[in-house]
Amino acid sequence: MNSDCLFCKIISKELPASIVFENDDIIIFNDINPRKPIHWLVVPKVHIENLNELSDKVLAGELLTIISTLAKEHGFAEQGYRVLINNKGDGGQEVDHLHLHILAGAPVGPIVCP
Repeated sequence: MNSDCLFCKIISKELPASIVFENDDIIIFNDINPRKPIHWLVVPKVHIENLNELSDKVLAGELLTIISTLAKEHGFAEQGYRVLINNKGDGGQEVDHLHLHILAGAPVGPIVCP
């Protein structure tokens, strides 16, 4: 845990969040500034600063597997969804704690770079 990290504070329940799923390793909650009807943040509970620091293959697999499972359970797997990881400053990462964005519930369209 990093006491200065926004997501670590959500994980420790110091800050509120609308939690979609939680287990021993991962927490998933609604983004406070959603871009689509479904906009979840998938966050490992261990503080990993960014994708460059992810070395646990089991955790990496669990992050992706739970997304697939929940997409089916919540009924948007067939229509499709986007999984997005912003990594470091040039990649658009705003919180220095690894997280995956799940966007669903409406067409997301092509990726357009500024």
